[in-house]
Amino acid sequence: MNDPHSPIPSPASRRGGEEAPLSCSTGATRAVGEGARPLGGRSARRSREDAADTSQTGQARDFEPSIAGTPAGIIDRPTNGKVVFTHPSERELARILDFYRVPWQYEPRSFVLRAKGERILEMFSPDFYLPELDQYFELTTLRQRLVTKKNRKLRLLRELYPGINVRLLYRKDYQELLAKYGFGPAELTWPEAEALRTETGAERILCSQAEIAATVRRLGEMLTRDYANRPPIMIGILKGVSFFLADLIRQVHLPVEIDFMAISALGNGGGSGSAVRIVKDLDLDIHGRHVLLVEDIVDTGMTLRYILGHLERRRPASLEVCTLLDKRARRLAPVEIRYVGVELADEFVVGYGLDYHQRFRNLPFLATFGPERYRPDPSARSA
Repeated sequence: MNDPHSPIPSPASRRGGEEAPLSCSTGATRAVGEGARPLGGRSARRSREDAADTSQTGQARDFEPSIAGTPAGIIDRPTNGKVVFTHPSERELARILDFYRVPWQYEPRSFVLRAKGERILEMFSPDFYLPELDQYFELTTLRQRLVTKKNRKLRLLRELYPGINVRLLYRKDYQELLAKYGFGPAELTWPEAEALRTETGAERILCSQAEIAATVRRLGEMLTRDYANRPPIMIGILKGVSFFLADLIRQVHLPVEIDFMAISALGNGGGSGSAVRIVKDLDLDIHGRHVLLVEDIVDTGMTLRYILGHLERRRPASLEVCTLLDKRARRLAPVEIRYVGVELADEFVVGYGLDYHQRFRNLPFLATFGPERYRPDPSARSA
């Protein structure tokens, strides 16, 4: 964006006077009548002035070096207070970066491009700085006039400060940028992912597709080790667990069996005062077998405690719990969970089997809503 600190050229500079920008002249001469006069504008005038001063005083005037291109030419800007964006495109990018958990800073530094000594004539403040990439970005549109102007500033910045990584960023470049943080097409281009971000006010991605895969792989390795020589029956509670359970059993390198239960929470939203009704029970006999109850998310623990009590009455050889997400901050009933993928704060999560009013189960990642959106569906259960 155009930097508010860039100086406005004076009338003299527009007429080619003393404050005119440096030209590309070299002091060459051309014939005019019988003599020749030097070309080069400001540089040539300065040479004549220095020569005049030398003839009058016997020595050249002291030269005051410019701060442009020096460490003093990199100026940190105040970062306290609320960020005020100068263009809607900046606000849009900031929201996208927040959603994908990309740390950013808005115009944290200004770079002096032209100066007379310490007097700044022109400087440039790139819109965004991404610390993890050590990269500055200046947003731009397809309007060629603006692109040309910004390219000139970026070219000068790179010449003066060669250690600074800076580039123009178009809207079409956002996916390429986010890919550097490990996000693939499923997180970036899937229509439901875009709908989640724009329609529901989702706050951020909690776990990317790659991070979920790594978590499931870690849990699978633990189960393979712990259940060696005693293959378990893995029981899932429908519906949301189907995604997690399907991926998990592929990471358990044992001859496992699976079964499902379905429940319905009665009363006031499945909370601490509600009853639980089993609408589908097990098909397999678990008496004397090693049982692993698999959950997508454990919340208050009330429903989970009821299910564990129901299973224990069938006298399995062992009974353990594995959950992808553990929202311990909302725990009301004491339940022991041996295998936990990710511990959550008090956040509402969708994706990878978890829904928001039956939507977004098919997202390959997990995303959170802000606190103002944490309104569970009254028909939903509390695991």
